[in-house]
Amino acid sequence: MKPMRADVYCAIDTTDIARAEALAAQLSGHVGGLKIGFEFFYAHYLNGYRALADKGLPIFLDLKLHDIPNTVAQAVRALLPLEPRLLNVHAAGGAAMMQAAANAAAEAGDKGLRAPTMLAVTVLTSLSEGDLQAIGVQGTPRDQVLRLAALARDNGMDGVVCSAHEIDALRAEMGPDFKLIVPGIRPAGSASHDQKRVMTPAAAQQAGADILVIGRAITEATNAGDAARAIMADLNNSASSSQNGDAS
Repeated sequence: MKPMRADVYCAIDTTDIARAEALAAQLSGHVGGLKIGFEFFYAHYLNGYRALADKGLPIFLDLKLHDIPNTVAQAVRALLPLEPRLLNVHAAGGAAMMQAAANAAAEAGDKGLRAPTMLAVTVLTSLSEGDLQAIGVQGTPRDQVLRLAALARDNGMDGVVCSAHEIDALRAEMGPDFKLIVPGIRPAGSASHDQKRVMTPAAAQQAGADILVIGRAITEATNAGDAARAIMADLNNSASSSQNGDAS
């Protein structure tokens, strides 16, 4: 069965809080959420986070936590009051670290808070096979992604962050309910910038992505809202075509 339409989270990668708030306002109703990473969060911390969250869009807090298990668990507990929709750690931190993070996130309900969907980062989309070999990882990026995704699944993670080029293998191995969040998404004709493993939104959706993370193709457009609407229209058309193909 072909996948339903993927959601889109726009990456807000700027230290300019006024620009970030303006983008959030323009994108409200046109994307599924916002991704806040190091650049914005470290510049503005909790006040900046809340300024964007107050615009009403769900937040993917992309902090890629990676430390000893207790430290990561305490970091997750500290972030729970923000109620991010998605929160991530590095799968390379290992089984005990991921389990500690998952256990800490599960405490949200005891505090009357919404627990985040916990994700593990597998292999950064900026890394090629040669890059992995240079740091001592043998095999292809796909091999490493599948290895880390299985470890993440077995230790409490709800899904992974992966390249679009690993979606098909992950869907086959992890099943339909394991969440696949995919950065490195570039509409046709867009520059790949510093990403090495990229794919168009429609192709990633067709492969089975749950959430597409798209940044500069939206935020650097003349009108971010129009850019987001065009991407969503393309995804809707692609989903409709797939469903019609299934029906025929």
